[in-house]
Amino acid sequence: MRWDFVLEILPKLGKASILTLELTVVGIGIGIVLGLVSSLLRISKIKPLDLIAKLYVDFFRGTPLLVQIAIIHYALPVIFGYIPVALVSGIAALGVNSGAYVSEIFRAGIQSIDRGQMEAARSLGMTWGQSMRHIILPQAVKVSIPPLGNEFIALLKDSSLVSIIAVEELMTTGRLIMGKTPRVAEIWFSVALLYLILTSTIALFVNYTERRLQTGDNR
Repeated sequence: MRWDFVLEILPKLGKASILTLELTVVGIGIGIVLGLVSSLLRISKIKPLDLIAKLYVDFFRGTPLLVQIAIIHYALPVIFGYIPVALVSGIAALGVNSGAYVSEIFRAGIQSIDRGQMEAARSLGMTWGQSMRHIILPQAVKVSIPPLGNEFIALLKDSSLVSIIAVEELMTTGRLIMGKTPRVAEIWFSVALLYLILTSTIALFVNYTERRLQTGDNR
């Protein structure tokens, strides 16, 4: 191991790590919005909306993320006639893929809340939307924090797949350095270490958030 080479490439890999984190944060943000909407459609009594949400979840959970990235970046531009931007395609693919998994997380969280709470809220004169917004969803979100954290970590690792469309995140940057200086051990151990630091940081943040929410419940 040439530690001087590791120190030399770390600034470049560190910059790529920031882009990887940004991709993941934006992707999970889109996923949370899509997942919340989709989960509410899944539990609605309007069958067409339930069917649309189910098809969305089944498609993006049932096909590889790599294929979804290729469809969004290569196939959709041909169909709709626009010039794709690699970064936008990567974020879109991560977001819609994450949304399918987050949808099931939120749906499970909502269904874990006692149905009597919804009935009690409706008996007090609240609409279904008010009951969901003020009573059910706040509790469901707390229940969903641990699996959302796992999804965040999984998405960060899966973000390496956007390297196929030349987004210069951590994995792509490692490959570019490899093309110039084939120091296999130094490059890939450094990449692995940075991924580990990122995932560990997210795990600590999720644990902190979960403890804070539990502390709030105990007051």
